[in-house]
Amino acid sequence: MMQGWDFEKPVVELEDKIEELKKFSSDKGVNLSAEIKNLDKKLSILKKEVYSKLTPWQRIQISRHPKRPTTQDYIDIITDDFVFLHGDRLYGDDKAIICGFAKLDGRKVVVIGHQKGRDTKENIERNFGCAHPEGYRKAMRIMQLGERFGMPIICLVDTPGAYPGIGAEERGQAQAIAENIRDMFALKSPIIVTIIGEGGSGGALGIGVGDRVMLMEYAYYSVISPEGCAAILWKDASMREEAAKVLKLTGSDLLKLGIIDGVVSEPQGGAHRDYELTADNLKKALIKSLDEVSSLSTEDMLTQRYEKFRKMGVFQE
Repeated sequence: MMQGWDFEKPVVELEDKIEELKKFSSDKGVNLSAEIKNLDKKLSILKKEVYSKLTPWQRIQISRHPKRPTTQDYIDIITDDFVFLHGDRLYGDDKAIICGFAKLDGRKVVVIGHQKGRDTKENIERNFGCAHPEGYRKAMRIMQLGERFGMPIICLVDTPGAYPGIGAEERGQAQAIAENIRDMFALKSPIIVTIIGEGGSGGALGIGVGDRVMLMEYAYYSVISPEGCAAILWKDASMREEAAKVLKLTGSDLLKLGIIDGVVSEPQGGAHRDYELTADNLKKALIKSLDEVSSLSTEDMLTQRYEKFRKMGVFQE
């Protein structure tokens, strides 16, 4: 049974009905191909109706789907020979961020990304993808190691935000993120960033400075979560849908504002509906971006990276 949000119920119910008919047809040896074909047509029309007019809040719900592909899923599908690298050499190993070396289409790369869990136990272990300072320090250590070997860097962002707990603050959360932002501007390796799910606040920016910044179709990228914004502006977290609208956090808005460089398409309804297709789309986008950036001289690459972010927030009345 497919899991879905409230606005997806008609789609999920029809999908379940089709699966039941297919199973009944197979088990009982009854030819129901005509009925199934008719329902498939209805499903296609219904999906277009539901997913062509999603609100920003509904897109956020899809980005948080419990079965949405994680960094580890993409690593398994699109890379070869991945080798995990652990620890920040200062405090410990943060499981909310995974790092390592891999091959992408035969090219040696560094892969760094936030990692959420699949169930409650794993989410607690990985802190729901909310990194501590040691996670960001680990990420920078591996980025600098990759730079030393001339390897491009791929960052996959999926976090509601950096962990705001007392321990994280005691160990220098703000400083760790600030240093990563500063040091990523100086790295002499190409950096390609993709927000694959949630791109929340400084937690995202800690590994989010790149020559190309892309967003998955149903992902979001924002200075704060809609719930946090609603609590601050309206003192009422139930205003999250209104907050999602004003934050301009969807792909179309972010492209217009010059925050991202492109949107990576997903299957209708979200990446969780077809891992292989989504991963293939991401792989093609990463290779294209790497080819573009790798053609630049190091000086031009660093200059363009700096200017890209300096332009953000500039406006005319």
